Amino acid sequence: MNLPTKYEPKQVEEKWRKYWEEKKIFVANADSDKPKYSIVLPPPNVTGILTIGHVLNHAIQDVLIRFKKMQGYEVLLLPGTDHAGIATQNVVERKLREEGKTRFDLGREAFVKEVWKWEKEYHDRIVTQMKKLGLACDWTRERFTLDPAYARAVKHTFVKLYEKKYIYKGEYIINYCPRCKTVISNEEVEYEEENSSLWYINYPLKDGGYITVATTRPETMLGDTAIAVNPHDKRYKNYIGKVAILPIMNREIPIIADKQVDKDFGTGAVKITPAHDYNDFQIGIKHKLDRIIVIDKNGKINKNGGKYEGLDRFEARKEIVRDLTSLNLLEKIEPHIHSVGHCSRCHTTIEPYISTQWFVKMADLAAKAKKVVKEGKIKFFLPRWEKVYYHWLDNIVDWVISRQLWWGHRIPVFYCKDCGEIIVSEEDVKKCPKCGSTNIVQEEDVLDTWFSSWLWPFATMGWPDQTEDLKKFFPTDTLVTAWDIIFLWVARMIMSSLEFMDDVPFTDVYITGLVRDEKRRRFSKSLGNSPDPMNLIEKYGADGLRIGLLLITPEGKDVIYSEKSIETGRNFLNKLWNASRFILSNREEQKPGIEDIALKRIDRWIISRITNTIIEVDNALNNFRINEAVKII
Repeated sequence: MNLPTKYEPKQVEEKWRKYWEEKKIFVANADSDKPKYSIVLPPPNVTGILTIGHVLNHAIQDVLIRFKKMQGYEVLLLPGTDHAGIATQNVVERKLREEGKTRFDLGREAFVKEVWKWEKEYHDRIVTQMKKLGLACDWTRERFTLDPAYARAVKHTFVKLYEKKYIYKGEYIINYCPRCKTVISNEEVEYEEENSSLWYINYPLKDGGYITVATTRPETMLGDTAIAVNPHDKRYKNYIGKVAILPIMNREIPIIADKQVDKDFGTGAVKITPAHDYNDFQIGIKHKLDRIIVIDKNGKINKNGGKYEGLDRFEARKEIVRDLTSLNLLEKIEPHIHSVGHCSRCHTTIEPYISTQWFVKMADLAAKAKKVVKEGKIKFFLPRWEKVYYHWLDNIVDWVISRQLWWGHRIPVFYCKDCGEIIVSEEDVKKCPKCGSTNIVQEEDVLDTWFSSWLWPFATMGWPDQTEDLKKFFPTDTLVTAWDIIFLWVARMIMSSLEFMDDVPFTDVYITGLVRDEKRRRFSKSLGNSPDPMNLIEKYGADGLRIGLLLITPEGKDVIYSEKSIETGRNFLNKLWNASRFILSNREEQKPGIEDIALKRIDRWIISRITNTIIEVDNALNNFRINEAVKII
């Protein structure tokens, strides 16, 4: 056998990829008697192209699957894609804006059709890219989170949790994005340090004098319903119980005592705006304060804001500061650096907002999820990530699952317009079971994307039906994911699996770092620092890209990307190719068994080195030291 003098990745990789598909090498057999090893591939969003982060994640899983297949396991690497509600809707809305349209111009049905067109185009593109990576996936089992069968699983989940009273509708303070026009969960808020100001405002007292409060948000003072001080702060002992006059609005508000107030922040006296601050909301509940919403869903001052009605919240801030100055109520302004929440999708500053939403009670689910890790039924690699996992579970709040979007799983709740009956059903409701009316409307909101994603390990295998795939391949064995979605995805998958399957979804969680550029910045489209994996494959080959990334990926740490590492991966493959050419061109025609060869000392040394390498690589891969395994080779 003569190999070409030069290694050409395109020809070699395409040849073998087609061979694997034609021979169904990686199509899993649920009837096999072999021990199983299964992984569900974290589904990329249908919002664009694969990233370097995807390549790293997929490459690690591919290594594990092939390793286990070589050991004789019946393996399943189940691929799929995620509909990515808010992210996908934003992309399509951006496209419409370029045409001078909004989703409201189209209407819900027509808009959703437009998103489906986008999904088809980008789904096909992403799958093509995944196949170019040479992944050992079973493409006959590919899933999408909006597939009809998967949608049935999502509805079933909602109904069952509602029946158990885990799901409820209530009024609460939430994170609202004025740009995306929807609520987002705590985990979807990105906090950044910003250079801002601390405004010191004098609030007149009803019986004379004044009390000075410090705030980072003067615009929300329009909705103040109290001033709070710490009960142990001696400076304000005689102020507690007095009444202050809210500047500009001239409304009387009480001065209350609460241990939650930080004595060292500003003056130690803070304004309380229950409708627009998370801590203030809790204090408001405790002290039974009114909630006055002064900023609407567009980020503008509403009618409760008096003369500032219609102004953007940040423009209103400037106007209020000017008015306070003219009233001699602004004592001083200090530079102040503080953490500000932004929407992870569009980077708009989040507005805390009181709204009626659908929630999942999390306390019981979190307790079970914590227990299985404590008991060692699920192991994190590296173990230090368990602390991150526990911290989130110990501080968990109820999960807001409704989103004011059109793309996604519409909440399976129906309302009778005549008698007010609320019907929660897996099937579409046409007639009210209480009064017989056909005047029925469905809930407008859709479910949080993660509400479908948390079912991924078992809904992809046919649940709620009891399928052969579930019997054979569930629980899965390993989850490979980045640390930034331990809360968003990993913990929730564990919760849903324990709730609906009465078992863990996987036994090992391998946490990768994030891939960053040489300046240690996260890759992002806005920075323009993210290389296109397909261009790298064109230049270095898929194996060169994969090996290059694995070579620079330390356990559980962020990866500092450099194209030089991909070149190193390609060069390593060239060495393998040339070594193979040398051996094949110098071997004899006969194929004697090793026992028929008179081994020389150098032969024994080579065999011992191969044996030791196999042992070391096996040990490294069995303990998820992927980077070490590649370096040993």
